[in-house]
Amino acid sequence: MWQTITYYGALVLESAAGVFGIRLYEEPRYDVVARLGESVEIRRYAPRVAAEVDMAAADEAGRNAAFQLLFSYIAGANRAASGKDNIAMTAPVAVGGKELVAMTVPVQTTAATGAGHMRFFLPAKYTLASAPKPLDPRVRLVGVPEEQVAALRYAGSGADSEVRRAELIEKLGSTKWRPVGEAYTLFYDAPFTLPFLRRNEAAVAVATTP
Repeated sequence: MWQTITYYGALVLESAAGVFGIRLYEEPRYDVVARLGESVEIRRYAPRVAAEVDMAAADEAGRNAAFQLLFSYIAGANRAASGKDNIAMTAPVAVGGKELVAMTVPVQTTAATGAGHMRFFLPAKYTLASAPKPLDPRVRLVGVPEEQVAALRYAGSGADSEVRRAELIEKLGSTKWRPVGEAYTLFYDAPFTLPFLRRNEAAVAVATTP
């Protein structure tokens, strides 16, 4: 019981701080391998583990339903060696494909299934073998391999994310770095964070031109 109270108490504290752009969530580790001008970083991310669900629809209702499934998983709807595990939230949220959404934990959506899918990236202490198993069959665990990512940082509500992704691809055009797959958006803050304090990034996996 006390573990649950402590867990939700931490969420309340993190949310309150988040209004002012103070991020208390764990963020994924990466190394900056190159900088392109003042706005674009080329990063190398270590392998990660994510919880993933398919979205029934690429609208607000579909995103909310996917978010609730994933939040339930990290909040205890899982099976671990100790019975269940309350998994800490992390940041940022990664969103791609047809729709954009700002959340407070690592999430990625793509249009691979039409409506797409949503991901929460788990804290670094978890591996695919050690991560608690979801109780809901709609939630699955996936391993994300090491990757190089180009990221363009900007503030604001994120409403211009499509434009920012196009800007990132344009900036890569005159460099040795070529996009691999679809561009997506990283949201580091919740929707209630003051817009001018928000951290957003357009991102895409990249490889060097032979």
